Amino acid sequence: MNRRSLQNWLDYLEQLHPTTIDMGLDRCREVATKLGLKRPAPQVVTVTGTNGKGSTCAFIAQMLTGQGKKVGVYSSPHLLHYNERVRLNGTDASDEALCEAFEAVEQARGSVSLTYFEMGTLAAFWLFEREALDAVVLEVGLGGRLDAVNLIDADVAVVTNIGLDHAEWLGDTRESVAFEKAGIFRPAKPAVCGDPAPPDSMLKNAAEATVPLLVRGRDYDLAMEATRWHWRGRDGAGDPLELRNLPMLALPMENAAVALQAFALLQSSWQPERLVEALLNTRVTGRLDRRTIRWQGRNLSILLDVGHNPHAAGYLARHLQRQPKPGRRLAVFGLLADKDLAGVIDALLPVVDVWAVAPLATPRSRSAAELSAALLERNASVTIYPGISQALEGQCDLAVDGDEILLFGSFYCVADALSWIDRHATSGEHGLGR
Repeated sequence: MNRRSLQNWLDYLEQLHPTTIDMGLDRCREVATKLGLKRPAPQVVTVTGTNGKGSTCAFIAQMLTGQGKKVGVYSSPHLLHYNERVRLNGTDASDEALCEAFEAVEQARGSVSLTYFEMGTLAAFWLFEREALDAVVLEVGLGGRLDAVNLIDADVAVVTNIGLDHAEWLGDTRESVAFEKAGIFRPAKPAVCGDPAPPDSMLKNAAEATVPLLVRGRDYDLAMEATRWHWRGRDGAGDPLELRNLPMLALPMENAAVALQAFALLQSSWQPERLVEALLNTRVTGRLDRRTIRWQGRNLSILLDVGHNPHAAGYLARHLQRQPKPGRRLAVFGLLADKDLAGVIDALLPVVDVWAVAPLATPRSRSAAELSAALLERNASVTIYPGISQALEGQCDLAVDGDEILLFGSFYCVADALSWIDRHATSGEHGLGR
């Protein structure tokens, strides 16, 4: 029998279900029962939120690994390779392991129709159980309440923040979004919210389910100084904890603070030196990901970020405003059609000097003409390119020493940029970020 390659499986999964997204847990639960799936690890942390999920998951996983635990991480989407979605003890799952997992899910599902994401989620759970892990960190794909990840009861539930995105699925108010995200809470199990003003729908959900909800600014917090930051929080027994004079991180300290509070609730060993080392060693490709490349005899600085909604764009703008800017900032930008174009560009207009726009490599992309028109209405300097790679190369040609290139707006943008850097540029030092 000819076995499918991983690419064969992924092509197959894309046409399994009539819609890309089909919210609900019944079909997944049925297949999980047929597979005999139980619990992917003794400790489970589930992370949802409008932004910052990836870095929060990475911080938590790195801290658990630093305690000598065997850790699995499930996240999405991927940038270059599907394997990035399933990490086992710090390493991407192999093609062979993923193919074996997909085969197991396929055999179990029978006539039950599953989406691409649902098949991938069940495959990840199957792999995690086989690895005999100590802990897993699960990133919600969309919302929380009806997401396939929510099949698993978390020991600690994390909501990084609450903003507006995916309105067609989650609603167009913070109340409705918070209701969906609070769906990952479990009765009497602790939860952490990184939003200092969670909507009433989340507070009500927590109260009705007797969920101990720790909110940033009330139960835990961080304080920033020029070159250091401080954290305070509580352990699982409610006793105070504190870490002072922490070094600045490449990733958002707000997400590190959420992760620290989640870790503190897991009853793991609290060893400040190891925790600081873990925070410093946490890297996530495409999140505040700064690289220096050699291009046509010049050293160029490129900052990659997958931020694609107003909340993420606002954070990115504030981050850039805190950085020294000796030269110009040249942006490369693309956006999906269902994202808030005005909200994204309005946040970043004050920190960008020259824009290059291009369509993304997906039918879901906004046109470059639409992006350009919105920027021209705001008196921005903008050039249209046929693709993200060409836009990045054009900005590299334009840049001089001291300039910075900012590439953002989508996972598609960052994926194209990473491929272009691998093909055409000589990489020098680079620091991976959010």
